Amino acid sequence: MATDPVLDWLLEPADPPVRLRTLTDLLGCGEDDPDVRKARQAVMAAGLVPKLLAEQNEDGSFGDPVRFYTDKYEGSAWTLLLLAELAADGGDPRVRRACEFILRRSRNPETGGFSYTSGVRTGQGLESGVIPCLTGNMAFSLVRLGMLGDDRAVQAIQWILRWQRADDGDTKPPKGPPYDRYEMCWGRHSCHMGVAKALKALAAIPEPRRSPEVRAKIDEFLDYFFRHHLYKRSHNLAEIAKPGWLKLGFPLMYQTDILELMEICATLGRWDPRLQDALDILKGKVLPDGRCRLENSFNGKMRIRIDQKGQPSKWITLKVQRVLRRFAESGQGGSP
Repeated sequence: MATDPVLDWLLEPADPPVRLRTLTDLLGCGEDDPDVRKARQAVMAAGLVPKLLAEQNEDGSFGDPVRFYTDKYEGSAWTLLLLAELAADGGDPRVRRACEFILRRSRNPETGGFSYTSGVRTGQGLESGVIPCLTGNMAFSLVRLGMLGDDRAVQAIQWILRWQRADDGDTKPPKGPPYDRYEMCWGRHSCHMGVAKALKALAAIPEPRRSPEVRAKIDEFLDYFFRHHLYKRSHNLAEIAKPGWLKLGFPLMYQTDILELMEICATLGRWDPRLQDALDILKGKVLPDGRCRLENSFNGKMRIRIDQKGQPSKWITLKVQRVLRRFAESGQGGSP
């Protein structure tokens, strides 16, 4: 029987998270599959996840507890995001401590959003420091790590539903808190990255557990990105809004790119003809041997290194293949 060299590469045991995601996302293996169960166990036993957890403090934090956000990209918030992206087991006591630390230190109890700073007196997230991209990233992390049933995670989702904008600068922005703070986050035009992370969080909610309000917000966010063809200036589609969005990276921290957005659309099973531009760009990223390069990297700034910039990347290849296969199978976007 012929083998697929790219699949064989992605399934190598040396990279448990990639192997797990390949089994589930590319090969469609269910959670009861013996290989999936073994891969989940391997994620926590060897490789990047145990390396991260080995640096955890007793209180669940990483590095300086006070600099959970501002220590880019080694602080607790960023490390929790990495654990979620790398398919860490949310039931593991160490992972749960990491979640609880962020919930204690970053979460603003009044609004349910996540703040980049905490109060000296309370030790909790300050309302004045709540920002969209961080709230989206932490909501995504909590959902992926199995905490969707926790009221605090639910409140973070509610924050997104209530406050996250997806307007295009066509109307005057709303007034009052939180919109009066931080021009980059709450300016006349919605922050592209903030909308991306909010959509990523909502898309992580299993389909049967998405409320009508969540579904409506997903539609609103998708419409925003469709208008932009993911990466263009919606008011002048001949212009690229940010060239960096065409360079594929993993992880992306608070940033985004066309691959992250296309993968979210694949997760949701949502196609729009305005995605064709981005899909064609992804197809052009595939090398003759079927692999894709890492073009944008935070290596040297994180607690771990993931792949090598400029070289074929398992993570980028996995994600591109997932997008191409998803839309080819549905007869949309052409062949992979």
